[in-house]
Amino acid sequence: MKTNLNKTFKAVIFDLDGLLVDSERLYWRANIQAAQELKTPIPRDAYLEIVGASPEKVAEFYHNFFADESLKDKFISRTNELFSLWLAEGQLHLKKGVLQFLQKLKKDQKKCIIASSNTKEVIEQILQKFHIENYFDFFICYDDVKQARLQAKPAPDIYLDAVKRLDMQCDELIVFEDTGIGVEAAQKAGLRCVMIPDLKPATIQDKKLAYLICNNFLEFSKNNY
Repeated sequence: MKTNLNKTFKAVIFDLDGLLVDSERLYWRANIQAAQELKTPIPRDAYLEIVGASPEKVAEFYHNFFADESLKDKFISRTNELFSLWLAEGQLHLKKGVLQFLQKLKKDQKKCIIASSNTKEVIEQILQKFHIENYFDFFICYDDVKQARLQAKPAPDIYLDAVKRLDMQCDELIVFEDTGIGVEAAQKAGLRCVMIPDLKPATIQDKKLAYLICNNFLEFSKNNY
């Protein structure tokens, strides 16, 4: 059954990694290579444990595999270096239907923003790489969260901040997320959330909390917008 949402929202809040771009797969590859270079015995699928994970879960991951803080820092630094290199080489791609959906939203004069846990530098690199920066009114990133001492997802802080900046009511907004932790954060903020899963399929809990679950933006546009 089609649910046309065109007239029910004035603005869209997007996550970034794994939703607009296939960056989670690139970070996964970078994790594997960085671990191999540093001769650290991390299982190849260990990265899946921290995709869309809470800060506590991420801290637990690092604690389990890096007793040495300096080694952990080298691992993170090398992972980021590899990601930036592959981004520059064109190995990062927009997810299916993203550009068409952004074009449609702009035509319909919907406001669009990004609420991401990535850094300002990386977000700007990605937006500029795909020439999509003009589709977004602004973005909220890790730097903003840290400066304002907001709690990370699944806390609703980043979405509540977005609502405040947009100066709109919650029922005028819709969120797009690819992870359960993001869906939970949006739901706690009182926002409708469409989930488009990436590396991890939707769980029973995700299906309860999400307003809709779609395979990609083309599917959402065709059936719901």
